[in-house]
Amino acid sequence: MNSFVLSLFMNAPLLQTEGTPNNPLGSLGTFLPVIAIVAIFYFLIIRPQNKRQKETQKMLAALKKGDKVVTAGGIHGTIQNVREQTIVVKVDENTKIEFNRSSITNVTVVKEEKSDSEEKEAESEAEDEKK
Repeated sequence: MNSFVLSLFMNAPLLQTEGTPNNPLGSLGTFLPVIAIVAIFYFLIIRPQNKRQKETQKMLAALKKGDKVVTAGGIHGTIQNVREQTIVVKVDENTKIEFNRSSITNVTVVKEEKSDSEEKEAESEAEDEKK
């Protein structure tokens, strides 16, 4: 049985290679899929990661006293002192913890609170629009 199947494949004209293959791209056709995969990896994985890393480095370089930050461990606090490699974060009234700069994952943005006069103006404008 096996010899019969083998003889069918041996006589198949598609599997026989005589001379040079009819590949119009030559050896480039062999490497084209590999080149495409490398390009896809670059644009989907490597480039976005490099962009994120640059943004993180900018954020760490711009840390200053008074910024509200979140650490990699999830600790929220306010920066009290900035040093070359470390920062001191005030977590509670009497608690200060020193962290490496690299452990800061996020600088939280606090919206500025409106003064009483601005709030009253906004309320009166909203009432005027209702009328």
